[in-house]
Amino acid sequence: MEAPVLQPPVLTPVPVGKTGVLIVNLGTPDSPSVPDVRKYLREFLMDGRVIDVPYIPRFLLVNGIIAPFRAPKSAKVYKQLWTEVGSPLKHYGYVVERQLQEALGDAYVVKLAMRYQSPSIDAGLADFQRMGLTDLVVIPFFPQYASASTGSVYEKVMDILKTWQVMPKLRFVNRFLEHPKFIEAFVQAGRKYLTERHYDHVLFSYHGLPERQIRKGDVTKDVCRFGDCCGSLTAMNQHCYRAQCFETTRRIVRDLGLAEGSYTTCFQSRLGRDPWIKPYTDDIIKELAGKGVKSVLAFSPAFVSDCLETTIEVGEEYKEMFEERGGEHWQLVESLNDNPLWVETLVDLVKTA
Repeated sequence: MEAPVLQPPVLTPVPVGKTGVLIVNLGTPDSPSVPDVRKYLREFLMDGRVIDVPYIPRFLLVNGIIAPFRAPKSAKVYKQLWTEVGSPLKHYGYVVERQLQEALGDAYVVKLAMRYQSPSIDAGLADFQRMGLTDLVVIPFFPQYASASTGSVYEKVMDILKTWQVMPKLRFVNRFLEHPKFIEAFVQAGRKYLTERHYDHVLFSYHGLPERQIRKGDVTKDVCRFGDCCGSLTAMNQHCYRAQCFETTRRIVRDLGLAEGSYTTCFQSRLGRDPWIKPYTDDIIKELAGKGVKSVLAFSPAFVSDCLETTIEVGEEYKEMFEERGGEHWQLVESLNDNPLWVETLVDLVKTA
């Protein structure tokens, strides 16, 4: 008698769940009032990846000096930035959240979060958990990786997820400065101004970092020299924020067809007495004005949304500094905000994370 032929069991297909997409920007006060600005500054500056000193001196510095004295001054500046829809950074965040949701479709759930203040990362992840989502993509809105920005988002997300009983499949976007659509969005924005008039010089101003943070990220302890080591992005320096900024400039410059010597990469927003990465934007502005440069087109490619550092610092304060020294025309290239190419960039990042 022949043995019966065993048939493989019929497997019931496992339902395919949705993918949660958390898009995360730095954050903004809930309002330009002094109490809300002080609350924001305390949360932001108490992050050990932002002010990377031991907890007790950081606590005393932030709560005893910076937040009490800086909040009233910062609140005045935030009032200049505020629009009828509130913070531009948060407004465009919600616009992009809706547009990205529409572009991705029903297989995805998109949530906006801020690293500091609201809407919080905690709330976004809690929503995903209640939905039973176990496939998550996290996209920090920082084109270049830095411990104080992207690294801080990573740390916050993982601190929350480690408490989940069911750990999700988790994918992070580390950086996206190389994405061709991200570059093209800035190129198109800049080309619009370059076709309207001639500019003597083009400035690429990035948010600065203390040099010590760059050194901490140099695992070789031998590559970082704050000079020619940023002349190209290599396997050895690819995690260096400064090198990534110079690479971003090179890619935008290449596609704009700018001549060598007609542009400068520099760094803004330094605080304290410790050396920050150079060259400093304000020093470059003084140098350009001293050479008789009359018109400057300024990019801020470390930011994807209009914010204090772009609209006010680069767009107004640096303009005033330039004009006080004889400059005649200063033009800020707006951030990506709700640019369709930016949304297309995010779609690609979600699907290839």
